[in-house]
Amino acid sequence: MNSKSVRALLVRGMLAGLAAGALALAVAYFLGESRVDAAIALEEAHSHDHGGGEELVSRTMQSTAGLATGVLVFGVAIGGIAALVFCYALGRIGRFGPRATAALIAFGALLTVYVVPFLKYPANPPAVGNPDTIGQRTTLFFLMVALSVLLAVAAVIFGKRLAPRLGNWNASIAASAAYVLVIGLAYGFLPSFNEVGKDFPASLLWEFRLATLAVQVTLWTTFGLVFGYLTERLLVPKTGTVTSEGGTTSHAAAAAS
Repeated sequence: MNSKSVRALLVRGMLAGLAAGALALAVAYFLGESRVDAAIALEEAHSHDHGGGEELVSRTMQSTAGLATGVLVFGVAIGGIAALVFCYALGRIGRFGPRATAALIAFGALLTVYVVPFLKYPANPPAVGNPDTIGQRTTLFFLMVALSVLLAVAAVIFGKRLAPRLGNWNASIAASAAYVLVIGLAYGFLPSFNEVGKDFPASLLWEFRLATLAVQVTLWTTFGLVFGYLTERLLVPKTGTVTSEGGTTSHAAAAAS
């Protein structure tokens, strides 16, 4: 691809990320914020320190403008990154068109960037987790993200090298099995944390975690659909138009004439 095409795809990726972020914001607000409020209420009810410092950012600001800024900026950022990945992947991961390639990238990103790390280090609401371990837990989560992405890239390369000998289907199964095996080893060797208090409602915990998962599924699904549509319109030439004499001519020929 030339620089003009990459730039056009980058812009479309960011626009698709913005649209995906807007829908994810709605899911986060209507599904997630009520669970956060409930967790905060539990934390305050069990806290013995009623003389805490003044709140720097109000809860209202956090749940509205703060949430919107974070989700929308994240959507635009991941949209741009995914568009650059698309530019490299198109035509290199199989005989897939632009829309199918965009869908595969969105699904792969959802799986490797969120689902795999989530299964090891799931999101926790306020009042869950030891403040003394938050730095370690954050570091390990991002380590799991990096490991998952790198192993996914390695699995794709491994599968392509096996394809001439095993065929595409068998090579894909072998590469996927290798990815799952190494991820399983990482799950076993990396430390785990079980810091949920006995008095914290299990239903609230899982509702919060499912809400965060729903946000990510909405974000990546919307991005894959919107970006796939935009890239197909950009990269796939239109078929033909019917002329007044009953024949057909391409749009490019019509424009040249």
